[in-house]
Amino acid sequence: MKKILVTGAAGFIGYHVSQKLLDRGDQVVGLDNLNDYYDPKLKEDRLARLTSNPDFSFQRMDLGDRESVERLFAQVEPERVVHLAAQAGVRYSLTNPHLYVQSNVTGFLNILEGCRHHGVEHLVYASSSSVYGANTKMPFSTHGNVDHPVSLYAATKKANELMAHTYSHLYHLPTTGLRFFTVYGPWGRPDMAAFIFTRKILAGEPIEVFNHGKMRRDFTYIDDIVEGVVRVTDRPAEPDPDWSGDRPDPRTSKAPYRIYNIGNHSPVELTHMIDVLEACIGKKAERIMLPIQAGDVPATYADVEDLAREVGFTPATSIEDGMARFVEWYRAYYRH
Repeated sequence: MKKILVTGAAGFIGYHVSQKLLDRGDQVVGLDNLNDYYDPKLKEDRLARLTSNPDFSFQRMDLGDRESVERLFAQVEPERVVHLAAQAGVRYSLTNPHLYVQSNVTGFLNILEGCRHHGVEHLVYASSSSVYGANTKMPFSTHGNVDHPVSLYAATKKANELMAHTYSHLYHLPTTGLRFFTVYGPWGRPDMAAFIFTRKILAGEPIEVFNHGKMRRDFTYIDDIVEGVVRVTDRPAEPDPDWSGDRPDPRTSKAPYRIYNIGNHSPVELTHMIDVLEACIGKKAERIMLPIQAGDVPATYADVEDLAREVGFTPATSIEDGMARFVEWYRAYYRH
């Protein structure tokens, strides 16, 4: 049994990761600020399911509050940290940039300092497929350059990877960054396409389809994401003995540092995703076709060979199976 601090525990991925860790017998300390970026009731309902377990404790806290984070690490002394808290959303970052720096950069620094000063054996943190930005070579590989973000959200996630490497190098803190690819499933985020489309189709409202439906996303089911996160958490990053400064591989280092993609390795066109949702719901959508939005990328596609080779896991839930499970949960939760 390990004592694991999970930040963003009331969030979509954080809730599921916390549940998985509790189910296998770990002690979990959850942290979240329960902000109103989306409906706080959904966060509270996730949290209620976790707090019924005696091995779960919760701290309501903002990661930007340096003194509170320092006190938490001193009190809890976690053995591992799974850092999933962040200000999420690409489009929201266009109008609220300061929130992203406060939460995703300053907040991450506070987590790094807590890990550094309290002997944490492994920090696993959420990066994002958005770091690939203007890259067009598919599938996206962790061995490639990611220096051309197209949103501030993406830039903060890239900054996290750079900051983590610095702490791995200077203080020998094992860190692993996970680039998530379009996560969906039960208890999901209301600002994501699957959630928005399901709500509107059931309500008989038209849906806005960006890039005229030609957007392609590597939709990844939540259970696959969680399995990957937990397996990586159990495998603290180690120095790569073959790493060379003459030919620097971005995903490893002479320091205990790793980066992985976690995606379904099977991109789906947005129009097909809507077709699948319609079939699951049993109702057709009225589609309003619109151009691509600022900050969006036309396609994502994850190369997950490193994850499969080193962690022994490849996400594989089909869009048909995953969306069916999501719609079933949505109908039950919202009584539709």
